[in-house]
Amino acid sequence: MDGVITPAAPSRARTGRVGRASVDGEGVFEGYASLFGTPDLGGDVVLRGAFQRSLARRPPGAVRMLFQHDPAEPVGVWLAMREDGHGLHVRGRLADGVARARELASLIRAGGVDGLSIGFRTVTARRRSGQALRELAALDLWEISIVTFPLHPGARIAPARPAAPAATLARRMQATAFRLQRELQ
Repeated sequence: MDGVITPAAPSRARTGRVGRASVDGEGVFEGYASLFGTPDLGGDVVLRGAFQRSLARRPPGAVRMLFQHDPAEPVGVWLAMREDGHGLHVRGRLADGVARARELASLIRAGGVDGLSIGFRTVTARRRSGQALRELAALDLWEISIVTFPLHPGARIAPARPAAPAATLARRMQATAFRLQRELQ
């Protein structure tokens, strides 16, 4: 696969993340597998819309979830994928019946692993004259791996969202109950 590159040395850039990567009790996690408009450590820049055709052709479950891009190490399934203004947002579930997936859930919770990396075939790419960066305009997405060192420093599993304060949650529940009660009358 021409989209799988291992960096020579680890590097972490500021990603704007706050907190440790998170996976819930069911093994579900989310994050960004690719970010638009910023170069990775290999000099590639994924452009907005690069995954559009691939996502239309291949549902999330058909894109493999691997560990370290190793086809002998499937660790779960992708539940959802979408392009937004930031990049390729993904949500997946680690398979609890797979030993490596259980290890990954533990490592994610401990902060030992939080990287995501895409495996793809380049469909359309270009270099602007005088620039070393390659712009990736269309990609055929094959797999997304959980990795120790992502090629794009911002491609990470997201931290847990803060829980709603109890008072806010209580107000929402009360409003919903009131609305349902009115609908039933």
